[in-house]
Amino acid sequence: MKYKIVYMGTPHYAEAILDTLIQAEDMEVSLVLTQPDRPVGRKKILTPPPVKSLALEYGIKVLQPNRLSDEGMVDAIREMKADFIIVAAFGQILPKSILDLAPCINLHASLLPQYRGASPVQQSLLNGDARTGVTSMMMEEGLDTGDMLEKIEFVIPKDMRLHALMQQLTNDACSLTLSTVRNFRQNIAVKQDENEATLCKKIKKSDGEIDFEDAVLIYNKYRAFEGWPGVFASNGTKFDGLSLVDTTSHNKILKILSFEVESVIVGCGTGSLKINALQPASKKAMSAKAYCVGRGLKVGDNLL
Repeated sequence: MKYKIVYMGTPHYAEAILDTLIQAEDMEVSLVLTQPDRPVGRKKILTPPPVKSLALEYGIKVLQPNRLSDEGMVDAIREMKADFIIVAAFGQILPKSILDLAPCINLHASLLPQYRGASPVQQSLLNGDARTGVTSMMMEEGLDTGDMLEKIEFVIPKDMRLHALMQQLTNDACSLTLSTVRNFRQNIAVKQDENEATLCKKIKKSDGEIDFEDAVLIYNKYRAFEGWPGVFASNGTKFDGLSLVDTTSHNKILKILSFEVESVIVGCGTGSLKINALQPASKKAMSAKAYCVGRGLKVGDNLL
């Protein structure tokens, strides 16, 4: 017996789950819904979402509604007579008219009810959490509020950054998707505890600004904002290759404490950080030592 699937998702996380469903011999993906193509990069080239590209590669019908309430969407899904509607990072809340068509299962990259919303993986790193995971859940009209089906937990290494954690959770989500569908009749759905629920918002560029007050908070931002928006000072200087030196000392903010090969160690209000590379606004990136030598900075001076 093959499970008939309608799939909804958009980014790389969702693409990997779709690929897992396509490759599984007991799954048949008959329809894919994803977000409209968007302009990408400086040249604003219209680019399809990863999920669309993969679906077309396998000859699967793709719909890209601006809203799921658009005319014809509910009928198109109903026609598929799906056993399940699987949703992963789709970017829209499903209306009741679709939720009523088949069991709707969402793969959310957090241990619900923690971190409902748009940026659960970044949030777990920002908060310095020891563990995170993926939850499969029944969808309802609220945002990530449905009953939980299964979870996979993962212990986060202290130096792990966003891309590596996202890859780990993506792999776990792929396994969890197959498990949840295959064990759906045996699974007992568990209500989320509203007292433990937390929300996370979409990341903005301004979230990457750092003030050098607390070394741990800055290091966690560096881990969470890998790729975009990165971490930067109020004058636009970007920082890369950060590591924690200590978490308890009290220092003058941005005071150069020492040099280590091509890196510089700077003080924060609490703790200190090693910085490997800097990129002043509108300039090329360079080693932290080269930056300091070029400006005649030495131990005891302010980095910026």
